[in-house]
Amino acid sequence: MWTLFEPIHAVTYFTPEARAAFEAANLRGFWRGYFAGRAAPLGAVGAAPVEALFFGFAPGMVARALPDVWSRATPAEALAARLAGARSALSSLLAEAGPIDEAAELLRAAASAVPTSGRALGAANAALPWPDDALGVLWQAATILREHRGDGHVAALLVAGLDGGECAVWRTAIDQRREYLQPARGWTDDDWSAAADRLRDRGWLDESGATKVALDARDEIEAITDRLAAAPWESLGEARTARLREVLRPLAVRARSALPAETPIGLPTLK
Repeated sequence: MWTLFEPIHAVTYFTPEARAAFEAANLRGFWRGYFAGRAAPLGAVGAAPVEALFFGFAPGMVARALPDVWSRATPAEALAARLAGARSALSSLLAEAGPIDEAAELLRAAASAVPTSGRALGAANAALPWPDDALGVLWQAATILREHRGDGHVAALLVAGLDGGECAVWRTAIDQRREYLQPARGWTDDDWSAAADRLRDRGWLDESGATKVALDARDEIEAITDRLAAAPWESLGEARTARLREVLRPLAVRARSALPAETPIGLPTLK
């Protein structure tokens, strides 16, 4: 399900329409729009809680954006910009892709069932008012579900004893490129080397890359993440979840087509 709702949300960051909406709100530059738009449901927070909740970013990278972005746009303005940009991108992408109304209704039902205890980003997004159009509902439901799932994923990573820098190094030992992911998350070469040393000390890295210990840990982390993300789909039920997969897939394929082939999110290609 993540592979189907994540592209609906991810247009918020990677489409020209989304970037234009953030720039119109005085949030010029990709990272100002990203940090302001994603953090805005929390209010005018400083860097510290965002470092904690976004998890994978180097503290220095977060601090370059926050709290400065709130001198450029209020959280309310950032929220309006991210919805306007996503709506604009999706309106052209999904114009003839499938039954948006039904997909929005089912995805909203799933998103309305997310448990928010201990899920700060999921809870903050779930507390926002729903848009009054199907396209906006579709996007907001996808946003709630992805942030709820992300909160659970961070919890699973913490249980595994990983920090943000270690996660980045570890990921590049499995399926991403260091030259792409490291600058996208702001870690210095010294940070990177220190994180790699810690992973080697744990037996998670060797000269060939990720070890069996690390790959087994990944499987357990993903299993925990899935369990923590299961409640919305259990609430929706097997039949309605299957129907949602059916109607959401063509929309997700179109949204995914507008995203870069390579992103830090690690989204697969959809067909």
